[in-house]
This record gives sequence, structure tokens and C-alpha cells, in this order.
Amino acid sequence: MFLMRALIPVLVFTALADGADRKPMSSAPIHLDAYGKKWAERTLRKMTPEEKVGQVFMIWCRAGFLNVENPDYIQLRDDMRKYHVGGFAMTVRWEPPFLYRSQPYEAAELLNRLQKDSPLPLLMAADFERGVTMRIVGASEFPHAMAFGAAGDANLAEAFGRITAEEARAIGIHWNFFPDADVNSNPANPIINTRSFGEDPKQVGEMVAAYIRGAHAGGMMTTAKHFPGHGDTATDSHLSLSQVTADRARLDSVELPPFEQAIAAGTDSVMVAHVTVPALDSDPNRVGTTSPSIVTGLLKDQLKFKGIIVTDALDMAGLTRLYAGNIGREAVDAFKAGNDLLLIPADLEASYRAMLAAVRSGEIPMARLNESVLKLLEAKAALGLEKSRTVDIGAISTLVGKPENIAVGQQVADKAITLVRDNGKVLPLKSNGTSKTALPYQNVEPVRNRLVVVIMSDDIRTDAGRMLERQIKSREPDANVIYVDPRIANAVAPDVLKAVDEAQTVIATVYAVPTPGKMPDNIPDNMRPANPQIDPSAIQLSEDSGDLLHRILYHGLEKTVVLAMGSPYIAQDVPAVQNYLCAFSNTSVSEISAVKALFGEIPIRGHLPVTIPNIAARGAGMERPTQNSSGDISHAHN
Repeated sequence: MFLMRALIPVLVFTALADGADRKPMSSAPIHLDAYGKKWAERTLRKMTPEEKVGQVFMIWCRAGFLNVENPDYIQLRDDMRKYHVGGFAMTVRWEPPFLYRSQPYEAAELLNRLQKDSPLPLLMAADFERGVTMRIVGASEFPHAMAFGAAGDANLAEAFGRITAEEARAIGIHWNFFPDADVNSNPANPIINTRSFGEDPKQVGEMVAAYIRGAHAGGMMTTAKHFPGHGDTATDSHLSLSQVTADRARLDSVELPPFEQAIAAGTDSVMVAHVTVPALDSDPNRVGTTSPSIVTGLLKDQLKFKGIIVTDALDMAGLTRLYAGNIGREAVDAFKAGNDLLLIPADLEASYRAMLAAVRSGEIPMARLNESVLKLLEAKAALGLEKSRTVDIGAISTLVGKPENIAVGQQVADKAITLVRDNGKVLPLKSNGTSKTALPYQNVEPVRNRLVVVIMSDDIRTDAGRMLERQIKSREPDANVIYVDPRIANAVAPDVLKAVDEAQTVIATVYAVPTPGKMPDNIPDNMRPANPQIDPSAIQLSEDSGDLLHRILYHGLEKTVVLAMGSPYIAQDVPAVQNYLCAFSNTSVSEISAVKALFGEIPIRGHLPVTIPNIAARGAGMERPTQNSSGDISHAHN
């Protein structure tokens, strides 16, 4: 089986009784030993059909403190037991536009409790695309995958995998739904974009393989997604049906190679996307998830993948719209197509009963169900969960957020900064001192328009720009920082343009990153959910914000730097831009790096991992040495 390849030699644990938990689990490299294999086979033989069906489902678990008598916890526990659920996908509360991250201790305690309340060990998974800090406060922060492509260093991707694995295992997560093997060849892609390492299949594959190596060294399972490729799509499959129109030759040369490299690197699982691919399956009502031709024919038979095949979330509109009249059937069709794990069913009750009925009727042969359940049990054994399923909460303070690991995330962000255009008149900025120390509540700096910073995001109530502002004001205390979102863009435009006219330098900062399920601003209410025929500009600026950016450049083209804190494709909307800097991410480490680059404090060495149509080709990037505030040049490398 796929998990029998030991990544490094490990000691074989002394056999313990089934379900024993005498000591907290460790993050040793994944390894299925003889005892673990026998445990999985013995456990499978003891299971009822009802228990086997439950093992192939994974449902949400929102991390946070829950009293044992809290109705939410009781619901989690009861669903787990009633439906014999095999695992949980950990997330946190999200009330758009706010994501409420949890504390590591709270998350670990909840996961430990669920493990203790479960008859069988649970597989705990999460979406940690930018590290554990995506969901958990205090963990090491990393930028989006595209920043790694811009940095061009696979060793950093490997370190990213290792650090994420160590921190994930510390809180009780065994399986990351990452790396993203999509090749973002479509600039209009609203949902992959900066989540991809880039548009070059070779580089994407190298980064994917490096991440897998690092994750395995830290004892974490990986997932190459979104098979057979979601990079050349123009719609968000969370909202509507996405289509990959490439022919088979294009698929073989662009979309599939990174997945082949992931398989060769030993990825534990592959996630299948809710996309239609006519070149692989001509049935318009078959998305990748429910297509036997794609899951079994291509992934299992042609690419020889033997690991766990997991669906993308079954509650996404790209799939549910096809099963509106019989929602439970989507689980049956996905399983029959060749998937092993059914992720986040839209209706657990209906999906479980539909699967059980299909097994009882023989539509799904018992041998087929046993095959998938055995894979999942062997994965649990390879992680050591049959011997020890909980974590040592006391060890979290030594494993999560190590300063040396946080420094790696900052290093990636620094190396990713890419200068696409420079008219030689603005950069680097000159620092005019630091903020003076004052008593609390009495440190009020005067604001002048010498340096004007316009921060454009989806919602000014979010954290977007806060770290950037602090970093700029530590160097330019009287900088005028103005926040703008689509709701107020028109109202604040006169004040913004007045400040631009008076400014010596303007930094127009654009925050635009993929947000699952985000509706494009240009779709009328009566057309929602998104129609796949409508241009999805969810990753671009809204009409009002875009208009303001154009006017800023009209008023101060030569003295304005457009800073892309996310999608690099924003420059397409302002082709006249003369100074253009890309960070490829909206994370705090990227904000810090962007400011350091603006002030010449770090060398600029990044190169575009994607082509920006009519602006610059992949590989473009103007390198600049470090320059201190006095104007002296330093060739120090970061």
C-alpha cells in the first residue's frame, strides 16, 4: 500500500491493545509497520456495514472552547457516534468578512476530547495552505503559494512543509489539504490565483514535491489538489460549475505533470475538483468528483495512484446544483467514481443513508467499500493513532510558533517581493525617522501629505493594511494612511485625490486574494448564485475602487507606486502604471516585507511566477540591492 514506504528509519512501537492511549502521540514520520497493518485488517473484519460507511465520511469541526454540555459539542459527538464518522476537518468560525482564529490550546483540547469520545481513532484534517496560522493564533505565518514561486527556492517550500507538519501535529491535526498542484495559467481565475505556485508546470511540480518531502519529515499527510487541475478555469466551483476546456494534449503537458510529480513524491492523497473536463468526460452532468473516467480511469489506472482519493467539499455549489433533487446521491456517485473519502457532505444524514442503501443493495460492492476503509485505517495506523491518538497540550508552547520557524516565513516573504515596473523616480523611499515614545493614549502624530498611502480592500473593517500601516509609520510617522473599500470609494474619492495632489509620493496598495464563495461585485442580485457565463471579477477590484485607482494614477502617475498585496494580475486594470511592486499575499509577513522593500531595506530579488497579460511575462523582475536611508547602496543578500 501507499503508506508502506518509510521516509526514514523509525522504531517499531511495542504492540498495544486496540484503542490504547498510554502516552501522547508524536510527530514521527509516517510509517506503516507490520503491527499497524495487522491492526487495520483486524479492525476492518470486526466492523459492521454501518461502521464502514461512516468511516468514509469526514465532517466539519470548528475549533474553539466548548463545554462538554454545550449543544454544539453534543451535536458533534452524537453525529460522530450515530454515523460512525471516521474523521473531522478542523476549521474555525467564519462570518464574512471575519475569520475568527482559535487558540492552539483550545483546538488541541477539543480534538483530544473528540478522539477520546470516538470508538475508533479519528483522522483530523485541516486546510493549512498558509500554515497553521490560517486557523490558529500564534503559529508560524507563511505567504500564499505564489510567493514561493516568486522566491524560486524549493528548499523554502520543503521547510514550509516541515514546519507546518510539526505545528499541525502538535495540536492534533494529521492531514493537510495542501499542496496546491494547480497550474494557474488563467489570469481570470477567481479561486486559485495566488493559491498556486505559478503557471509553469515544472516549477509547480518541484514546489509541490518539495512541500511533500518536508511535510512527511514532520509526520503530516499531504493532499495534492485540485485534480485534474483547477488552474485554467474562470469561475469559482464553490459558487457554480467550473469547466476546464483544454484538450488531452494540453492536459498532459500543463495540468497533469504537477500531479504526477506529487504522486512520485509519495503524496498520501489527491483531492478531486468539482470541474467538468470535456476532454476526459463528455457528460455535462459529470464533474471530476463524480466521473469514473477521471477518478478511476485517469488517476487510478493511468497515473497509478494507490493512495487516498478525497473529494473536494461536497457542499460546494459546483456539485450540489447537480443534485438538488436528491442530495444524498452525490455521495454515492462520488464513491462509485473511485473516491475513498467523502468530505463535508451537504446533508450528512441523507448522504449516509444513501451510501448505506447502495451498499445493502449491492450497487456498491462490499469489496469496494472494504478497499477504501482499509486505506483509511492503514493511514491511521501509519500515523500511530492505533496506539496513541491524543496530543500533549503541555508541549504546544515548545512546538508552535518557534522564533526560528517564524523567521522562515518572513524569509519567504522577503525573497518573493518582485519589482515589475520602476520609473526610477520614486523607489526606494527615504525614512524620516521613527515614532517618538509617549505615554499611552497621548501619542498623536501629525498627519501630512508628504507620503500618502491608500489601502484598498474588500472591507475596511478587516485586518488588511494594519501591519502595513504600522510598518510605514514606524519609518514615516506623519504618513497619511487612507482606507478604502467598495462601499465608501465614491464618498472618499475627493479627499483621496486632494491628498494625492499634495503628496510627494503615493503608495496605492491593493488587497485582492482568492476568497472561496465570494460573489463578484458585477453580478446583479437576480443572477446570484453566480452564473458561469458571467465574467467573475471577484479577485479584481470592484468598479468603484477600480475607478478610484485609475483616478489616483491620473493625478499622480509618476509619483505613485501600485503595491499588489495579493493577485499580481491587478496591473492589467491599470496598464499605464509606472511603478509596480508585487508581494503575492496579504499576510502580515508579506506586509512587513513590502514595506522593507519600499524603503530599500532588503534586496529585491523576486521574479514573476506568472505572466501578467500586456504587462510582463513570467520570469520578469527588476532586481535591486539593499539601499539604506542615506542613499548608499548595499549588495547584502537576505
